[in-house]
This record gives sequence, C-alpha cells and structure tokens, in this order.
Amino acid sequence: MVGSKNRVVLSVVLISLILVFFYAPIASLMVFSFNNSRSLTSWAGFSTQWYSALFENREMMQAIWVTVIVALLTTVISTVVGTLTAIGISKSRRIIRELIINVNNFPILNPEIVTAIGLMLLFSSLQIEKGMITMLLAHIIFSTPYVILTVLPKLRNLDPDIAEAAMDLGATPFQALWKVIVPLIMPGVISGALLAFTMSFDDFVISYFVSGNGVKNISILVYTMSKRINPTINALSTILVVIITVVLLIVNLAPLFKKKELRGTE
Repeated sequence: MVGSKNRVVLSVVLISLILVFFYAPIASLMVFSFNNSRSLTSWAGFSTQWYSALFENREMMQAIWVTVIVALLTTVISTVVGTLTAIGISKSRRIIRELIINVNNFPILNPEIVTAIGLMLLFSSLQIEKGMITMLLAHIIFSTPYVILTVLPKLRNLDPDIAEAAMDLGATPFQALWKVIVPLIMPGVISGALLAFTMSFDDFVISYFVSGNGVKNISILVYTMSKRINPTINALSTILVVIITVVLLIVNLAPLFKKKELRGTE
C-alpha cells in the first residue's frame, strides 16, 4: 500500500516538473510583457507600454498582417485540396493508394531545410520573384500533406458504399460529397485545417528561404529582432499564446456543448 502511494507521489512530482519545464518559459514571457523596463530578467513594475509600442510599430503590424493572411489562405486552400485528394485516394486501387500515400509522406519526412532549399531553387529556376506569393505557395505545398494524413483515417472508417447509397436515393455526386461524406469526416477536416493554420502561422525556415522584397512574417521578424533586446517581442508572443489558447478551447469545448444541446432536445 505504501509502495503504491509512493509511486503516485513520484508520478505527480514528475508530471509537475515536466509541466513546469514546458510552461515556465511561456509564463515568464507573459509576465515580463507587462514589465515597466526593457529588462527581460528584473521586474520594475506593471506597465502596458510594450503593447502600445507593438501596435504603433508599423513593421510589426505589417508582419502580423502578412502572417495572418498567408495562414488563412493556406488553411483554406490546403484544407480543400487535401480533403479532396484524401477522398480520391480512398476511392483508388490499393496499389495506387499506397503509392500516393508514400509519395505524400516525402514532404513530411524531409527536413525543413531541404524542403526550403528545394522550393527556393524551384522558384528561382522558374524565375518567379520571391515575395508573398512564393511564401503562400510554399506554405500550401508543405501543409497539404498533413491535411491528407489527418483526413484519411476518417475516410477509412466510413462505409465505402455510403456515397453510392446517397446517389441511389437521388443525390448527385456533388450532393453525395457535400451533404453525406464531408459532414461525416468533418472532425478530421477541422483537425487538418487547424494543423495547417498552426504550421503556416509559426513557420520560419521555409518562409525565410522563399520570401523576399522585404516580405516578413512574424517568425522572420522575431528572428531579425532576437539579437537586440526588444520587449515588444514578449507582448507579441503573449497575444499569440492567448489567441491560440482561445481557439483550442473553442474547438475542444464546442463539441461538448453541442452534445449537451442534443441531449437537451431529446
């Protein structure tokens, strides 16, 4: 009995240490974003001056705008393309399906630096001027495979004859896709979209190699500012953490509220 209690205490201590190791830097960053001085180690009083400086900094606001626009466009395009591709793969023959899945894994298994250099050389050989468009294309290219891998497991769990059954009842192929298949795989689609948005939003390596003409996303801007002390980075990072936390809470709590509503109507 004593031994089991000791194991429980040890487990709690280890989990607590791991959580502190993961989240203490984030907590420190958020606290010092309200520091009254430029110091990142000593507290000098509460202030929101760095948030004011953030919104007054034109370069930062431009980087935020680029990041959000690219991430949203990447999410929409890669989710649509990845979902349709996954549906097509699920309907293909086994040999073709396995071949496409293996090819789809290459961008995921490749180190980011290899993908970044390859895309940079591709755009240069095609004489495409590097900028926001090349960044968007690169983000779509590396995000789509993740959407495919996220949606495919949901498709495997579907009855393979469900689309034909819908068409037998009078639905067109598009209606069978939009009103039958897509709603059933929607959790996988949403997961893939969130994954694509997150990967695009915080990407640095690939964005650094394919951007140009002064186009910077948040990651590139933070990298250029990391060599000098600038507490506005803490303010920017705190806002990003809060936004991501809110999105995750909404995504995880929405299904629970929906289930309660359905139970209440029964």
